[in-house]
Amino acid sequence: MKVEHILRTKQARVVAVRTSATVADAIRLMKAENISALVVKDVCRTEGNTLAGVLSERDIVHALLERGSSLMAMPVSQLMTRQPVTCAPSDSVRQALHLMEQHHIRHLPVLEDGHLVGVVSARDFTRLQLQELDGTVTAVAEPPSAATYAH
Repeated sequence: MKVEHILRTKQARVVAVRTSATVADAIRLMKAENISALVVKDVCRTEGNTLAGVLSERDIVHALLERGSSLMAMPVSQLMTRQPVTCAPSDSVRQALHLMEQHHIRHLPVLEDGHLVGVVSARDFTRLQLQELDGTVTAVAEPPSAATYAH
């Protein structure tokens, strides 16, 4: 099974924050969306809408210990993980899981031709495993085009 199958079966919206947002803004967004990581985007006129990094709860907790509450006013760009580990829609679920295990991460941005098309998480893989155990996995259809993935 491929990562693209998981992207087709989950909510298509990717929750993102800009590099200039404060950590406090990012935490509020995570709470409102009930998620544990955000994609960080850098919107530039010359480069377009590009993946700049990922900000996770783990990043925030570690920074809180090191920097205290002053981190709340920091821009996300100072705290995010730059050049995050990513995968492609055509990667197998096994490959994606190996990446997550190897790098001790729970979220993988999915890039196609350098463009963000989604994010897969440990929660998505847990849902897939439960569906397989229940015998309710949706059939794997032909791969969609990049336009199929909303973000």
